Amino acid sequence: MNAEYLLIAGGLFNVAFALFHLLFWKLFRWHEELAKLSGLNRAIVQVLNLCLTFVFVIFAYVSFAHAGELLGTALGRSLLLLIGTFWYLRAIEHVWLFRVRNRASHVFLVLFLIGGSLYVIPLFL
Repeated sequence: MNAEYLLIAGGLFNVAFALFHLLFWKLFRWHEELAKLSGLNRAIVQVLNLCLTFVFVIFAYVSFAHAGELLGTALGRSLLLLIGTFWYLRAIEHVWLFRVRNRASHVFLVLFLIGGSLYVIPLFL
C-alpha cells in the first residue's frame, strides 16, 4: 500500500468532514435548537464548529500539498501521528458521549477509526 495514497484518502476524508460540519446548521436545525441556549453558549457551539471545520481544511491541505514532507521529515511524521491521534481521540469521545447505541453511531465510530488509521498507517510503511 502506498503511503501517499493513504494521505490523499485522508485529505478527502477531512474535506468530507469539513463539508459535513458546514451542514450542521441545517441537519440539526441549529436555528431552532441553539435558540434554546444562552447567547454565550450558542456562540461557543458555533465558533467551535467553524474552528473545527477549519482544522479539517488544514488537515486536508497538508495531506494534499505536503505529502512528501509529512512522510519524509520528523516534523511531518509528528503531524501524521497528531492527526491520527486526533481521530482516535474523536472515536473515544464518541463512545463516551454518544454511547454507540444505533447503526449511525456505529458507522461514525468506524469512520473515526478509519480517519486515524489513514494517518498512522503511513508511519509504518
